[in-house]
Amino acid sequence: MPVHPITLRLHTMFPKALYRHLLPALLAGLGLRLFFIWRFPFYSGDTAYYEELARSWLYHHVYGFYSHGRLLASDARVPGYPAFLAAIYFLAGTGRKAVMLTQAIVDLATCVLAAGIASRLAADAPEAARGRVAAAALWLTALCPFTANYAAVPLTEVLATFLTSLALLIFLSPAGMAIDHISSNRDLLHSAKVWFAGGLVVGFGTLVRPETPLLLAAVLLALWIRFRDPANWKRLVLATLWMAAGLLLPLAPWAARNAVNLGRVQFLAPRYAETYGDVLPTGFYAWTKTWMFRFRDAYLFTWKLSSQPIEVKDLPSYAVDSPEEFSRVASLLDRYNRMHGMTPQLDLEFGELARERAKRHPIRTYIWIPIERAAAMWFTPRITLLPYSGRLWPLGESYRSNATDFGVTLGLATLNVLHVAMGLAAVWFYRSNPGVLLIVAFIVIRTAFLTQLQTCEPRYVLVCFPALLAIAAQHFRRSIQGAAIEVRRETVIA
Repeated sequence: MPVHPITLRLHTMFPKALYRHLLPALLAGLGLRLFFIWRFPFYSGDTAYYEELARSWLYHHVYGFYSHGRLLASDARVPGYPAFLAAIYFLAGTGRKAVMLTQAIVDLATCVLAAGIASRLAADAPEAARGRVAAAALWLTALCPFTANYAAVPLTEVLATFLTSLALLIFLSPAGMAIDHISSNRDLLHSAKVWFAGGLVVGFGTLVRPETPLLLAAVLLALWIRFRDPANWKRLVLATLWMAAGLLLPLAPWAARNAVNLGRVQFLAPRYAETYGDVLPTGFYAWTKTWMFRFRDAYLFTWKLSSQPIEVKDLPSYAVDSPEEFSRVASLLDRYNRMHGMTPQLDLEFGELARERAKRHPIRTYIWIPIERAAAMWFTPRITLLPYSGRLWPLGESYRSNATDFGVTLGLATLNVLHVAMGLAAVWFYRSNPGVLLIVAFIVIRTAFLTQLQTCEPRYVLVCFPALLAIAAQHFRRSIQGAAIEVRRETVIA
């Protein structure tokens, strides 16, 4: 991607042709988000946690949960999203509609950021082409139902997606990407500002979703690979240090608070969002990671732990390798149900079962299951927040059972595949573009990380969608007339 003098000024970051699309695209996007808020509001189990943290912080000045009638400080969740909720509660009261409407506005701002990312990726294209690309990204993100749907639920996705997109837009500036073009102290200072600003936004994003630093890992990986010549090492080290400084600045108060109030330094949040002293069923989690790749199984197994019985009839066939193993698992689950919870001994036995399965089929455990998890997270109908089953197979039976359910599920699944396919095709056509490769590195690293969690939730990849659609918008570099002329020229030559 050739370097052009594109600065942070709005009239160069966003092509003039984009401005005539802003109002209609944002109005259409607002209408879609209001539809979800009005017709399909949703509240998950995590919603209650975030709301309690926000209320305790705002009204009692303690960031924590009630336990046995006492309000206790906690570090189980990073404070970014509760702070967002507390600000809304302070201004508009504790109603959920105010939260949803605010999230709709934030999500529309993300659409504008996606247009800016698309424009950055097309920096080597003429002004008219950049305008088409930016407008296409704006419309694609404004009308994307998958991200719009999350405006209707008090969860971290909208805010995390906004901050991730903002950080990407900052890092994709020429001053951030073109290390080899730094020729003076003034250039170095300008680049340092970009690196620090990007790290700072990632730091604030980390206070919303603790895995956000994976974006910095992708940026640094892309820079170190691209500018690996020893002549650039000093600049690369400076870039790394400035990004790290920006990342740590927002996290330092959180870590200091945890050290003072809880007696331990915690920059992020506990892996399993546990409270200090909780006994974790890590053996059970290890067992489910040897077979679980569908999101529905999280409802039937992982999320029932210590609160509901787990039925052996819900165990899928691919979770066991033999009748003997099935009997063993059935016995463990029966003991769990009779004891009304997971005991340390039971968890040890599940852990032993996990080790045996991994040793018996290491390729399946460490390669195929993560691949299946990644595919399940990316290629899904995304009806989690909607009152539809998501059932497609067998096609004839699903259609006859509920034609509306089948139609909505099929339509959303097709649209999801289309978005991903457009992005993949654009990656292939523009694979020499450093900005595209940076985003691909981010998506791959984040997806690989998500496959190692105890559940496989499709919502966690939504953070990548604006960047993915910004790549997909690169297909619009050529105008319809230009593409037609090119096709005719190729036909004449043939």
